[in-house]
Amino acid sequence: MDIVLELTDTFIADYAYAYLYPIRPELYDFPQKTSANASAPIFSSWTWKPATKYLQIQPSQAAYVSSMTRDNPYRQLATLFFITWIFGILVYFIFATLSYYLIFDKRTLNHPKFIKNQIWLEIKQANKSMPFMAVCTAPLFLLEVRGFGNLYDTTDEGPGMWYNILQFPLFLLFTDFCIYWIHRYLHHPLVYKHLHKPHHKWIMPTPYASHAFHPLDGFAQSLPYHIFPFIFPLQKTAYVVLFVFVNFWSILIHDGEYLTNNPVVNGAACHSLHHSRFEVNYGQFFTAFDRLGGTYRMPEAWMFEKEKKMSEKQWKTESKTVDEFVKEIEGDDERTYGPDQAETKKIK
Repeated sequence: MDIVLELTDTFIADYAYAYLYPIRPELYDFPQKTSANASAPIFSSWTWKPATKYLQIQPSQAAYVSSMTRDNPYRQLATLFFITWIFGILVYFIFATLSYYLIFDKRTLNHPKFIKNQIWLEIKQANKSMPFMAVCTAPLFLLEVRGFGNLYDTTDEGPGMWYNILQFPLFLLFTDFCIYWIHRYLHHPLVYKHLHKPHHKWIMPTPYASHAFHPLDGFAQSLPYHIFPFIFPLQKTAYVVLFVFVNFWSILIHDGEYLTNNPVVNGAACHSLHHSRFEVNYGQFFTAFDRLGGTYRMPEAWMFEKEKKMSEKQWKTESKTVDEFVKEIEGDDERTYGPDQAETKKIK
């Protein structure tokens, strides 16, 4: 994350901190100092060290005229908070909107289990949660930036070229294993109703449901991503790429487009069953840990027949099944179904 922090400092934060926290000139001390010297620009003793050898952008003068230099931990923490919050919002809206308009089947809006004003409620929940998730996440990013993790830059600094490739499947397997158990624990009756239930409000999710969590739920399921570089080596650029990927993947498994019934990958079809059957398919990327844990449910053939999946007959059958699970897991169904007609027409 130090690469993203450095780019943010270079183009935005240096100017903001130079304006908000300029270096104050020392009091005039005659005859050692002249008035000319007192009015001259004062620069900090901070020295620039590039975060990566692959991308180096020289800092502007603004980086040297703030009393809160780039290596100040309080400044780093504050900037990382805003990066996590704003970056998360941008990724969410850009990718979720693209997915909604290019992939998501709008006929889902007429499904009997689609909640009234659902898209607006999903967006509202996501935006309420993101700043609180950023508060929880920023300290972990700070530890990484200040060198407490195992992030490395060049191949010479890491285990070797072989690990540059291995780190990607290792990251996916480690985080998927951890998320499986975190997600499964979130379904414990004493935890579910307080933390995970808001995300299961969406029985027929849209891409905008991907980040519509209770903030502690979202943070808990993101923890494995942040824990990984404290246990295993991870290349800095790969870390940024993977951070974007996991957010992108979360959107993909909520887009309702069931491309393939892959027995290995936990895709949108598997995850849709988690939203409608609740206590199955806890994995994020793969089906392996659900299979080992006895919680795997294979998507049914009709889910890949687009017209049948969107037929009213199938919807009625599914609705009855969902009602049974809702009653078993949650008791009374507190959802209000049916989108506003104006919204449906507008989105179509």
